[in-house]
Amino acid sequence: MIAPTAHATTPTDIDFWFDFASNYSHISVMRIERDAAKRGLGVIWKPFLLGPIFKSLGWNTSPFIVHKAMGAYMWKDMVRQCAKYGVPWRQPTAFPRLSVLPLRVALIGVDQPWIGDYCRRIMRRNFVDDQDIHTPQAVGQVLTDLGLPAGEIVALAQSEANKRRLRENTEAAQALGIFGAPTFFARGEMFWGNDRLDDALDFAAQPIFP
Repeated sequence: MIAPTAHATTPTDIDFWFDFASNYSHISVMRIERDAAKRGLGVIWKPFLLGPIFKSLGWNTSPFIVHKAMGAYMWKDMVRQCAKYGVPWRQPTAFPRLSVLPLRVALIGVDQPWIGDYCRRIMRRNFVDDQDIHTPQAVGQVLTDLGLPAGEIVALAQSEANKRRLRENTEAAQALGIFGAPTFFARGEMFWGNDRLDDALDFAAQPIFP
């Protein structure tokens, strides 16, 4: 009797939790769609706010501000990491920048084809062009440049229902045990940090035999 052939399950999409204020999220935003596509994976965009999570850990701002030595190291590391991955970079004059409005807009776009381009342009404003990202004018310009109805999308993003969605996303991140960004989930496993993105993608793409 011939044993039945085991069939590998298909690759799973990867959950990508990010905040536009996060410098290491900048690197991941810039490369995740490209690198996921190489493995036949899709990206599930999960915008959330780091601020409430940091506060739950006793920090009123980024740990890179709280811990001066850590911050000094991080700025040097960003130069190395961006060069490694071919990601444009300029140290911003304001850090961390407010990111609530662009994150609310990202929630509107999570299921839309423009989400990747939008996120990359917001990150570019923050960490390459060194410009604000949290005003209606800034976000509206990005949406307009993408050929989208900026006024309509910004208004929808500012609705009470969508504001509640961002709070719920942040609460969901806390419930999952997320403590920083970027964070990825592949097949239910958590991977933290841009330097673990490739591991997360490989784990999501590997064949799993039942």
